[in-house]
Amino acid sequence: MSKLNIPAGYKPILDLKQTELGIQQIKSFFQANLSAEMRLRRVTAPLFVLKGTGLNDDLNGIERPVSFPIKDLGDKTAEVVHSLAKWKRMILADYGIESGYGIYTDMNAIRSDEELDNLHSLYVDQWDWEMHIEAADRTIPFLKKVVERIYRVMRRTEYVVYEMFPSIKPELPEDIHFVYAEDLLKMYPNMTTKERENEITKKYGAVFIMGIGGKLSNGEPHDGRAPDYDDWTTETGDGHLGLNGDILVWNSVLDQALELSSMGIRVDKTALLKQLEITGQNARKELYFHQRLLNDTLPLSIGGGIGQSRLCMFFLRKAHIGEIQSSIWPDDMRKTCAENNIPLI
Repeated sequence: MSKLNIPAGYKPILDLKQTELGIQQIKSFFQANLSAEMRLRRVTAPLFVLKGTGLNDDLNGIERPVSFPIKDLGDKTAEVVHSLAKWKRMILADYGIESGYGIYTDMNAIRSDEELDNLHSLYVDQWDWEMHIEAADRTIPFLKKVVERIYRVMRRTEYVVYEMFPSIKPELPEDIHFVYAEDLLKMYPNMTTKERENEITKKYGAVFIMGIGGKLSNGEPHDGRAPDYDDWTTETGDGHLGLNGDILVWNSVLDQALELSSMGIRVDKTALLKQLEITGQNARKELYFHQRLLNDTLPLSIGGGIGQSRLCMFFLRKAHIGEIQSSIWPDDMRKTCAENNIPLI
């Protein structure tokens, strides 16, 4: 409850019926435009994967996956996915997706260790996407171009919402600002990670923070990343490390930065081995996914996830993600929200 942000004088712009209509329109328009802009084919995704294959996303490495035994498989354990960061790369190979093209899917997950607040829920829904690329594409300029393409889809979606609900005025700037996490630290050395994110995002409206996962000059990472999907150790050629990042926009309702997407160029064999060594996870080299990568049966790729509920929350100017999705919330949080005009579904 201490993390609950209650905007002063908050009142939803849309009622429940309008909200549901807006959610439907945003999801339909955004995924169709993302598919066309990025040349992505929709595929069907799993809700759970077998434990021990290396396919599940380990997030920061401490979150426990929801798991259960499968009777017809001799009680082998299945894990509800955290995300599909590694599964998608395998599908690129198995479906024979050509370079320059990719896939996207509706990813639904349960993160039981999530700390619940305005932005974090036990239920996670996002568009997971992955694109087959060439070795020459593993550069910061290529990463930036992909980010700009995704951002264009976001701005088009915001305008569609404005056409549908004229009381919701567009807020996204024309361009997204790029900054390395290390440079951000140097700009605001006495701030926490979240404070730095708030400062830079409020200034520019939309930012892409690059180089997330490796330790910065203060000895700490900007944020956690698993060692086996995003590449956060490769030198970028301009004195920085990391070929990944996060898209953040300024949330005027909550007066704070809002992360909409985590994405990046994926590890090649060199980066995988280096990052497993750094994190003390060398044992993973024997897992199914990692063996496929090390044996050259997976393509080079770039990919990420875009939060569906968060995107709708931002475009419909909501104060809590529970106004967009149905989930479980503490009783005192529901009570406080109800007292402050925040109707949780």
